[in-house]
Amino acid sequence: RGRAAIFADTGLGKSRMQLEWSRNVATRGDVLILAPLAVAAQTVREGAGIGVPVKLCRDGSEVESGITITNYDRLHRFDPSRFTGVVLDESSIIKHEDAKTFARLTDAFRETPYRLCATATPAPNDFAELGTHAEFLGISTRMEMLSEFFVHDAGDTGDWRLKGHARK
Repeated sequence: RGRAAIFADTGLGKSRMQLEWSRNVATRGDVLILAPLAVAAQTVREGAGIGVPVKLCRDGSEVESGITITNYDRLHRFDPSRFTGVVLDESSIIKHEDAKTFARLTDAFRETPYRLCATATPAPNDFAELGTHAEFLGISTRMEMLSEFFVHDAGDTGDWRLKGHARK
């Protein structure tokens, strides 16, 4: 799958799922996994445990063929166009559409053919976060996603409700 998201609760194996996705994409080109600082080394160990080599890099000069992992704060030290695939580990980092992180990541990987978001969230009713994920993945903009699948209740609640066709 070229662009997808894994929304799986804690303990269900998201790391292994994203490593397997990365292993498959790495047959077509290099993959960059972006993760929170404390998660990167853990992902390298997890990969070693299942036979998927992952190299932890501090900047682009250390990148080799295959799967590379770094933390989000080091993205500016890498050339995103070098990678065929990108994984956002703990992708809830792009929750807010007006945040600098969302804009930076979306702009950096707009042309990347293979994109995966992996998170234990979004909350089932967090429409803004679902929208930012759809936009990062290049599926639709946040507003397109909202208008296609939701109705805005402009009454007292101001809530978004799922349209009938979207329930299926």
